[in-house]
Amino acid sequence: MADEENNEPKKKGFILRILIFVVAGLVLIGAGLGGGYILFGGSQPDPSEEIESIIEKKMAEVEAEREAEEEAALSNDKVVKETPDIETFVTTYFEFPGTFTTNLRASRKFLQLGLGVSTQYDDEVISNVEDHQLALRSEILNVMSDFSEEEIQGKEGRKALAQALADGVNEKLMQLEDFGGIEEVHFTSFVLQ
Repeated sequence: MADEENNEPKKKGFILRILIFVVAGLVLIGAGLGGGYILFGGSQPDPSEEIESIIEKKMAEVEAEREAEEEAALSNDKVVKETPDIETFVTTYFEFPGTFTTNLRASRKFLQLGLGVSTQYDDEVISNVEDHQLALRSEILNVMSDFSEEEIQGKEGRKALAQALADGVNEKLMQLEDFGGIEEVHFTSFVLQ
């Protein structure tokens, strides 16, 4: 009997310790949840409300910029820089249909060109070019065949060929119409084979 009385206080102390640990654990869990709710809980903002506020801010900025531009436009403090009066002319182009193919001087190679011409004179020059295409094509082929392979190499060679073609076309138009008027010859294709 004495053993049973000794066991009972030990059981009560053991149960009391377990009860204290359980209550302390629940208090700690509650404190953690409460702290988390205070820090992170509460009402979370709605993403659509955030987007709407961003859009409203942007629209307010755009409106402010527009108002600033309108005020600047109304302000007479602007210094206006005048553009110089330069007489400009409209450039008219004509592209010969097809290509021009001829042998080069002292070479087994041939040159094939697509050509266009330009003028800043009136449409009569282009009309003369269209009317005399046959004679102009012949003159262009003659001028092309006067060049050697070495003479048309590089940018400078092509410029020289273009200038010679412009001179030849203008000379032929002078013979036929008493006025040339072609200012530049342009290559639309350039094949050396």
